Amino acid sequence: MSEGWIQSGKVRAREADGAIEVVVDGLTTQAKYYKPLIYEFFRKEWRGARPGWGEFAVEIHMEYIGDPPWLDLDNLAKAILDAIKGYVFHDDAQVARLLVERRPGERERITVNVRKIGEMAREAP
Repeated sequence: MSEGWIQSGKVRAREADGAIEVVVDGLTTQAKYYKPLIYEFFRKEWRGARPGWGEFAVEIHMEYIGDPPWLDLDNLAKAILDAIKGYVFHDDAQVARLLVERRPGERERITVNVRKIGEMAREAP
């Protein structure tokens, strides 16, 4: 396991370069599965940054092998945002930029990257 990762079961997370990265190994077609899984990880294991104020950018990448799973990406995003609310940011209304994508990968997993949007980034066109 790479340095800085906190892991419990299928979920691992770390803080790096001003961002929080969460990885969930494996896939399921039930988006609702991810909310309690990630929430329990943060509730029991996470000792990193406390929730912040301001605006955040969130990227969610679902990697799969073979045919893409039948999973609504909007439901996946909602489940993940609900799970990290209160640990990364106070409310998911703070998410000003959201990217959710499905792509082929080397293994089946969900990767979530959360970064606070700085003053300079907000001013850019």
